[in-house]
Amino acid sequence: RVLSSSLLRLVREFVAQNNTSQIKHVIQILSQEFALSQHPHSRKGGLIGLAACSIALGKDSGLYLKELIEPVLTCFNDADSRLRYYACEALYNIVKVARGSVLPHFNVLFDGLSKLAADPDPNVKSGSELLDRLLKDIVTESNQFDLVGFIPLLRERIYSNNQYARQFIISWILVLESVPDINLLDYLPEILDGLFQILGDNSKEIRKMCEVALGEFLKEIKKNPSSVKFAEMANILVIHCQAADDLIQLTAMCWMREFIQLAGRVMLPYSSGILTAVLPCLSYDDRKKNIKEVANVCNQSLMKLVIPEDDEVDEAKQSVTLLAEPTSEESLSKPEAASSGESLLVELDMPALNQPLSCLCSSERIQVTLNLDGIVQVLDCHLHDTSIGMMTRIAVLKWLYHLYIKTPRKMFRHTDSLFPILLRTLSDESDEV
Repeated sequence: RVLSSSLLRLVREFVAQNNTSQIKHVIQILSQEFALSQHPHSRKGGLIGLAACSIALGKDSGLYLKELIEPVLTCFNDADSRLRYYACEALYNIVKVARGSVLPHFNVLFDGLSKLAADPDPNVKSGSELLDRLLKDIVTESNQFDLVGFIPLLRERIYSNNQYARQFIISWILVLESVPDINLLDYLPEILDGLFQILGDNSKEIRKMCEVALGEFLKEIKKNPSSVKFAEMANILVIHCQAADDLIQLTAMCWMREFIQLAGRVMLPYSSGILTAVLPCLSYDDRKKNIKEVANVCNQSLMKLVIPEDDEVDEAKQSVTLLAEPTSEESLSKPEAASSGESLLVELDMPALNQPLSCLCSSERIQVTLNLDGIVQVLDCHLHDTSIGMMTRIAVLKWLYHLYIKTPRKMFRHTDSLFPILLRTLSDESDEV
């Protein structure tokens, strides 16, 4: 207390005199000779001194934040839990005085807090939660938050396996989603896989928080489909639609349903992957009735995307041109090569939804390739699998029929390979098959 009151008086005098060199000198002594000392009592004194110094500086503390924050963050790693607690307390006081001025240092603060969120000491955890709430308030009330600079750190931290760290991450995603000036949806492809990983956590509370976060994102997607990077997230959904965990699989399948219905033919290049994930679910029993029903909608919606125009264009330039959003400049990422090894093409950004194919008035175009070979390979594989369920076999046959009707010329070259298995399927144990 004596140290704090003396420091307050001293630093305030320097502030009144505008003596920046002396202020920096005091902070340097507190940092190097105390907070970073080898002796625990000195470190504790340094932390208290740095907090008192920040209080004395008031609004001017923003000018010295790097020097104030760095030694405190170093003490976050102290082996002594009491020192880690004092570091939390010191940083709380520094941040409380500086408010919005700490935002340029947000990443280092977040990094330190994400580690303390999993601290084994309950007092340290409690102290870090107070600091966390304060930082969330500052981010919420500010329009200076650097989302672009934060995303790489979020993408890295989202793969933590620690429950407390996961809870910390999800709580921040929920906060950022709630701020009107922050558009997290633009960066969803960066964190979607991590969110689905967290959805499989053992803790019911964390699973519920993650469900809420994913639900909020899906609401945003439905509200603003024209700005969504559907193609960049398609393969992520394909992977999680095949998850062993029921909640992950159902959630991913619900997202896939919305993607196919909202993005339309943009999802067509991913058909073979989608069918690989969806077809087995059609034979699920009543224990997984919800997944089966959503998978059925995905299957039907995907089938409707294949149209006669897919059969008409020269194979070397096989594409259907759709009207694209005139304001878009970004290009969708090219999907992974299909199982047949053929490259798939998606150029420019999202097409305008529900536009007829005849609307070719825009100077920008989106080309969507139907990878028929990849689709047929998946269908053929499922038909050869004797362990596959009856409803899946029926769905495969409906797909083959649909493809022969819509794209007969391109299907003709697959007839030699399909004919023998179709003949064998005539003697299937199921009458309907």
